[in-house]
Amino acid sequence: MGSILQSRPLADTARTLALARETLKIEADAVQGLAAKLAGEKGASFIEAHRMIFAAGEHKGRVVVTGMGKSGHIGSKIASTLASTGTPAFFMHPGEASHGDLGMITADDIVIAISHSGESDEIVKLLAPLKRRGTRIIAITGNPASTLATAADVHLDAGVAKEACPLNLAPTASTTAALAMGDALAVTLLDARGFGEEDFAMHHPGGSLGRRLLVHVSEVMVSGDRLPRVSEDALLPAAILEMSRKKLGLTAVVDAAGKLLGVFSDGDLRRTLEKHDSIGAIRVADVMSRTPKTITADKLAAEAAEQIQRYNIASSGLLVVDADHKLIGAVQVLDLMRMGVL
Repeated sequence: MGSILQSRPLADTARTLALARETLKIEADAVQGLAAKLAGEKGASFIEAHRMIFAAGEHKGRVVVTGMGKSGHIGSKIASTLASTGTPAFFMHPGEASHGDLGMITADDIVIAISHSGESDEIVKLLAPLKRRGTRIIAITGNPASTLATAADVHLDAGVAKEACPLNLAPTASTTAALAMGDALAVTLLDARGFGEEDFAMHHPGGSLGRRLLVHVSEVMVSGDRLPRVSEDALLPAAILEMSRKKLGLTAVVDAAGKLLGVFSDGDLRRTLEKHDSIGAIRVADVMSRTPKTITADKLAAEAAEQIQRYNIASSGLLVVDADHKLIGAVQVLDLMRMGVL
């Protein structure tokens, strides 16, 4: 039996790009249309949903997101976004809910039910048991007159003028709109709770973002015997030997109390060789950089990375000092890369 599909030539790039641009425009218009739905008095439902979720969280309630098919995929992402930004949430498949998973939901929880039509059978079947246990429901649909919308405590209208699908059948613009509405809830809740960078990092300890936000300079710096340093009276040969032994491309210059006076780097050595035929009798203090870039050990490693990039000192690195400006370490690009900060 032959295929009913009528393939088009792959070389028709103009048509392909035109359809891609039209898809993006339709979906962008769908999201922009949501902003109008939240303007003026129309925003009352969103504010009520926001307050319901915030209040539930204050009483240890969670957000349970549910949806069928494509709406379920969107719901799973919304639950993940809420959870990662300070609002305890999880996704519940509506089919599994009817076979025991409803036991995970309490009267203190909030259910966000997503259905573009508002008539998904698996979702509608959950309304009565949820109502009986006193669980409040926020509906995200494209049909304010639907069963789900009218039964919910709050309805958020995510209706779209049309789908991006040329057949106006496949969920495209409608799922984008539902996802954007969920993101809007997550972001406003994040803001209301004063959820900051460190909170975010605590929720993402395994990722590069968590490492950037949690790792401190003290955890990546070179210290102790590995730290190159010479006294201000040292001659250049001694400073070069110290640089070679410690392999950091620099040496710090300190006074008798260990206070940082300057830094001598590979770049300083090249500039010195350009000016002098003999360097054996030159004191390092006479050719060092007297304003080295420094940071304290309690700062985030991400701040060290930013300074290294801003001052273009990747080849030498950043020196670490304490409150008395005594040398205690050095941070290098390779160490930041090894820890996943860069």
